Amino acid sequence: MTITRKAVAIGLLATLIQGLMLIAFAWPAVNVAPRDLPVAVAGPQSAAVAQKLDGDAFAVTTLPDANAARAALLDREIYGAIITGEGAPKVLVASAAAPVVAQQLGQVAQQLSGVPAATVEDVVATSPDDPRGAGFGAMVLPLVMSGIAAAVLLTLLVPAPGLRLLGAATFGVVGGLVSTLIFHTWLGILPGNYLLLASIVGLATFAVAATIIGLAAAIGTPGIGIGALTMLLIGNPFSAATSAPELLPQPWGELGQLLPPGAAATLLRSVAYFDGAGAMGPLAVLLAWAGAGIALVGVGMVRGRRVDPVASVDQIPVAA
Repeated sequence: MTITRKAVAIGLLATLIQGLMLIAFAWPAVNVAPRDLPVAVAGPQSAAVAQKLDGDAFAVTTLPDANAARAALLDREIYGAIITGEGAPKVLVASAAAPVVAQQLGQVAQQLSGVPAATVEDVVATSPDDPRGAGFGAMVLPLVMSGIAAAVLLTLLVPAPGLRLLGAATFGVVGGLVSTLIFHTWLGILPGNYLLLASIVGLATFAVAATIIGLAAAIGTPGIGIGALTMLLIGNPFSAATSAPELLPQPWGELGQLLPPGAAATLLRSVAYFDGAGAMGPLAVLLAWAGAGIALVGVGMVRGRRVDPVASVDQIPVAA
């Protein structure tokens, strides 16, 4: 391939990536809607209210009373509950789980009650410094991109795959402490235990970096692109950091929870606001990706393949 054709091909490839990025980030945003969103109804009129809720939009559970609904919210079993039997229906929400869902449930309660402003009780509220969750949603992309950048730099500049993992682990520990210091202490995006939140951030960024490093070690340079595009074009826009998995087009919302960005967002919410309720699933996902990255590095080393995007100096033949 001539230099001219190569330049044109790269330009076309960049155009394709641009289009994919536009679709990946814009399509979920314009298709946010409830899809089997777990909610509950409680009280003497719960059956009648449940019939009025859209069966495709909501997965409705009937509970005996408001106390049971609050317990389900704290356990992250539901996103909200409609309480009947005390005049106009009242809605319980947990905006810390998803501020967008809390707003939508408030609108549903207003429609059911027929009054201009339905009574809404926020059982688990977001941080007062980030009431709409905008800061939390904006926090995920920098964590993903920094993990990708660390993996690319380590793969290009460090010749030994094992040492690349050491660099990724260093980045995870120190980066987790620094990032959490910013969003937890300075910006006040998330409450909770600093070291525990830092551990989650460190594990998430290490999982991203280790996966890309492992793919590069196992299959070569294409592994960098495959890993980076997976995390950036699928993992980030479908992480549900700004909404909830049940609000995204399916099965992409569920798939997003199986990737590090989505798992990290869910785990941070569970630990910061819900005393760890619902944390085991996303924690297992992050550990699985981190373990897979380490295993892929091992595969590359066992095969005896030194797959580096840039050849080291001692590999370049020297003319006699």
